Amino acid sequence: MSFIDSPGELAPSSSAARASSAPRLLVVGCGGIGGIIAAHLFEQGHDVTAFTTNPLIADAINAAGFRVRGEASPGTVRGRAVRELGPDTRPFDYVLLATQPPQVEEAARSVVAHLAPTGAMVCLQNGLCEERVARIAGPERTFGAIVAWGASMVEPGVYDRTSSGGFVLGRLDGARDGRLDELARILEAIGPTTVTDNLAGARWSKLAINCAISSLGTVGGDRLGALLRHRFVRRLALEIMTETVQVSRASGVRLEKVAGTLDLDWIALTDAERAAVGSPGLFAKHALLLAVGARYRRMRSSMLAAIERGRPPAVDFLNGEVVERGAALDIRTPINAAVREEVLAIAARQRKPSLTLLRALFDRTRELAGAPSSNRPPPAPATGEPSAAAASAQAVASDEPSTTAASAPAAASDEPSVAATDAPGDREGA
Repeated sequence: MSFIDSPGELAPSSSAARASSAPRLLVVGCGGIGGIIAAHLFEQGHDVTAFTTNPLIADAINAAGFRVRGEASPGTVRGRAVRELGPDTRPFDYVLLATQPPQVEEAARSVVAHLAPTGAMVCLQNGLCEERVARIAGPERTFGAIVAWGASMVEPGVYDRTSSGGFVLGRLDGARDGRLDELARILEAIGPTTVTDNLAGARWSKLAINCAISSLGTVGGDRLGALLRHRFVRRLALEIMTETVQVSRASGVRLEKVAGTLDLDWIALTDAERAAVGSPGLFAKHALLLAVGARYRRMRSSMLAAIERGRPPAVDFLNGEVVERGAALDIRTPINAAVREEVLAIAARQRKPSLTLLRALFDRTRELAGAPSSNRPPPAPATGEPSAAAASAQAVASDEPSTTAASAPAAASDEPSVAATDAPGDREGA
């Protein structure tokens, strides 16, 4: 297949420049997210090609179709997966890159010759992959798609959608583009889809979430719900997100609420909260993470799944990205650095994921974080009934989520977009 690094003259930014025929779609990667997207597109009757280099996945799909279960499942959908694209393949209008981040550049190079001049590559990965793909396809032909739902591939050709949600689409330059609107209409069959003029802000907010949830899920070796019941895990998550927010602010990024619900500017710890044993603001942030864990308890780290399948984890595209950019801006990111090292040690089979390993990481980073070792709440009022704030504080400080702590934030936020923390799920490389 052809590999092209310089796309030459860029295409017009409107789908009107294309013929009026239905758009041709290529899904690259048939793991968790890619498989479910392809299944929905086949079900809707789109002109779609599913591309995977994994023979086991291709054979399973071609024999029995895409077998999807879970949230808004289409059931079994007939469709075919190809393992190569011939030179006579008609160009595609949208190339949906659904590989893991470590494979995204290789995937983009392998199919860019099949992208129509007026087409666009769409990055579904966690991290900041649009910049990498833009160097291959060109900025005008690169879109970002933030996935606000989770999925996994249970076995080749069998998919489990672990949470509901949709997509946020945009261009790095924030420009309006008719192709974004067209793609949004196509993806609506999978979940609610919006177009943003601040893709960088949404991406960095999502990066902060992924750096915490996916990486800690890898070290802890368990699903989101089980891990976030523990206060020390929530504290680590808050510190990881805080460092990421600090780097994003220094980079001049205006953060966006992910899918309109989770405000990373608010959830980042203040200097006072990092030093305090407890405060109303700190308790509220723990309560929100408890609610997230309760709602998305089935979610499992895609990095852990990648390691289990013998593939490199995407930690350098998540925590490693924060560490590298923080160093360039002279911003300390010791917690992200420690988490990155732990994930790489697990990938090298030097450590085994466990809650015990995660607790050891927490204890080892207390001095780095400058946080107090005690996380006990303040005492309840001496007289009368405990205040609501004190009751919430006691619940949040424990390792067991209470109904009060979990339900209040959930009621305020019907769809915390941390549903995307495992997106793009268990995806195989191109």
